[in-house]
Amino acid sequence: MTETRLWAVVVTFDRRDLLAVTLRRLLESDPVDLAGILVVDNASTDGTGAWLAGLKDPRLRVLTLSRNQGGAGGFEAGLRHVMEKTDARWVCLMDDDARPVAGAFARFRARRREDRAAWFAAVTYPDGAICEMNRPLLDPFGNARSTIAALIRGRETFHLSPDAFRASDPVDIDGGSFVGAFLSRRAVEVAGYPDGRFFIYGDDTTYTLRLGRLAGPLGFDPAIRFEHDCGTTIAGTPVRPLWKVFYLYRNRAMVYRQTVGRALGTAIYLGLGAVWRLRAGRYGTDRAAYLRLWRAAMSDGLAGRLDRDFDAVRALISGSGPGR
Repeated sequence: MTETRLWAVVVTFDRRDLLAVTLRRLLESDPVDLAGILVVDNASTDGTGAWLAGLKDPRLRVLTLSRNQGGAGGFEAGLRHVMEKTDARWVCLMDDDARPVAGAFARFRARRREDRAAWFAAVTYPDGAICEMNRPLLDPFGNARSTIAALIRGRETFHLSPDAFRASDPVDIDGGSFVGAFLSRRAVEVAGYPDGRFFIYGDDTTYTLRLGRLAGPLGFDPAIRFEHDCGTTIAGTPVRPLWKVFYLYRNRAMVYRQTVGRALGTAIYLGLGAVWRLRAGRYGTDRAAYLRLWRAAMSDGLAGRLDRDFDAVRALISGSGPGR
């Protein structure tokens, strides 16, 4: 075994019941395998803060933010805290509805990990099906030919094959999600911190792909299992809650530009933006609100702006938000 000195960072907002399940699972881990747990409370309003204050465990630490900064802001703040205020050598990131399967941290510790700046777990739903939103990433944008092939072939080109989940050996990947993501101190030294201004969506993609390009291939270990008990998906429409439309569309501009370059990324973004505009009819009585969110997202995405705060985004739904 190798000495890992691992901390877990859990970001939460108004989901105390799910958080309770995750914390119970984390605290069941042997202290040798999991040295500490930081819960980042995104200014929850459901009594999460008081509930956390009543928990007594020497490994548990709570960082309460003054306002809801989304998953992206929570992960940035949590990673900064652990790296600056603890002696952790590795940090494992997860949402409040995601948690390690029993023995995951022992398996992480059981083999040498220093040859990769980051490792990613195999994430499934509680029923065992692969969680698509957390499937590790492959970067097919090394040259013009592979980029064109990726755009033609679609999603499968960008994600690790399901066969890798059934394999016994680790494989190289180029990026992943912030569920079951094990980041080393070297990762932060090389790539810095994730950008909390994304709020939700895209922060993990842009950060881990950048890390993979700077630090060489990252690792996926199918022996390390996580479950993601999420009841929603962004794959279909309509997207709910409605405000998520803004972040889903705006942040894709940053993802596309990072992966394929500014010119091609902008062209792809504009093409998809036209498709997203056509989805307005699926939102029924929310059609006008959807279009306000779509217009604001496209405007900010094309300009590369990440400064519209959460309250301003929600105000767009009622039409009371400031225009640009």
